[in-house]
Amino acid sequence: MTTASSGAGEHLVVRRSNHTTIHYTAAGPADAPALVLIHGWGCNRTDFDAVTDHLPEGHRVLTVDLAEHGESRSTRESWTIEEFAHDVAAVLEAESVTTAVVVGHSLGAAVAVEVGRLLPGTVSRVIALDGLHYLSLFPAQSEDQAEAVLGLFRNDFPAAVRGLVLGGSPAGTDPALIDAYFEKMVAVRQPAGLRAMEALVHWDMDAALRETKPPITVFAVRALLTQEAVDRYGDRFDIVLVDLGSHHFPVEAPEATAHLLAAVRS
Repeated sequence: MTTASSGAGEHLVVRRSNHTTIHYTAAGPADAPALVLIHGWGCNRTDFDAVTDHLPEGHRVLTVDLAEHGESRSTRESWTIEEFAHDVAAVLEAESVTTAVVVGHSLGAAVAVEVGRLLPGTVSRVIALDGLHYLSLFPAQSEDQAEAVLGLFRNDFPAAVRGLVLGGSPAGTDPALIDAYFEKMVAVRQPAGLRAMEALVHWDMDAALRETKPPITVFAVRALLTQEAVDRYGDRFDIVLVDLGSHHFPVEAPEATAHLLAAVRS
């Protein structure tokens, strides 16, 4: 593990096999319970910079770049949600974490569930930030359904990314924000970007939830949550409606997001 200092905390790197280097930022007491923040697809750990600024003291806050996102790099062939969870687990091992709340935004929520499944004795709670309730992405899809989604990304990647951003933007979302999210996400490193989307669509969330012991809280954007999702998963995780902006509300409302996390961090 290597380290460098920064204003927002320590910039650290943990190395895995297949030339995988996972970059993360750590702030707070080293011996405190951990709060782990995982970004969404095509994003990176800087999405949580302002959130971290508003979190209460007393936790070891770890913001992680998944492989081939942000500063993290990898030449591996496996891009499953489970393998992304091992990226996070490597950070927890390097930090000697014994108890953690794992928070994930969007795809990061799926990764957080897998971390909870992988480390049930360490993870005390999983928190999803507008993740897990999108029925066209998260539950296991049929082959035809999966190919319908993935075909869009394979045939016209920018148009598919634009559609993804628009789908997470309620009426009234600032067009400049939509453009900013698109420009960030469309630049995701390849082939990992497409492979990660394939992993998400093929991830069997129902199976993962059956084997995940920690309680799960989902903060869902009210305008984006469907009754079908509530009916299907309302008895499996605690769904809390929020009105803080778009699918990317942690970026748009970092102080309010920090307050949400502080309220259910253990």
